[in-house]
Amino acid sequence: MTTHTAHINTTATARPVPRWAVGAAHAMPLVALPVCLWRLPIAFGYGMGGEVLPPSPWNIPYVVGLSVLSEAFALLSLGLVRRWGEVVPTWVPKLGGRRIPPFAVILPATISGLLFTALMVHWAFGALQLGGADGFPYAEGWDVLAMTVSGLFTLWGPLLLALTFAYYRRRRPR
Repeated sequence: MTTHTAHINTTATARPVPRWAVGAAHAMPLVALPVCLWRLPIAFGYGMGGEVLPPSPWNIPYVVGLSVLSEAFALLSLGLVRRWGEVVPTWVPKLGGRRIPPFAVILPATISGLLFTALMVHWAFGALQLGGADGFPYAEGWDVLAMTVSGLFTLWGPLLLALTFAYYRRRRPR
């Protein structure tokens, strides 16, 4: 007696995903990576041209955890272009194989995208010193590096909103 298991394509979605959306979803972790790496020396007491964090046993777990969490959420955006963003993977107990309601994905992704887009506006005011903003609190030279890595990170909001819109268009009833 032989058992035959069907191969489930984890990337195939119910409707085709636009090529630009796949590229944007793959770019999300790369957009977050520079600021995640930037934070790490700060956790270990190096100010990166700015103020050094006051000594605390929580600095390392907090900053490392924040970086790991940022990358995890960036990788989660791949669900907007993959099958596991439409159907719960079969290995998940009790829920495996169930269809994910589009609203359960679209609502948190839209809220997150709007919040990160607001962060982008806040960043622009600081970086360009608009409206009386002081700019970046880093030493000369370091401010350019800080502005670059954090500027990349601010692309997260618009990218997430674009991905969410593509997801909505694919998942909406015809």
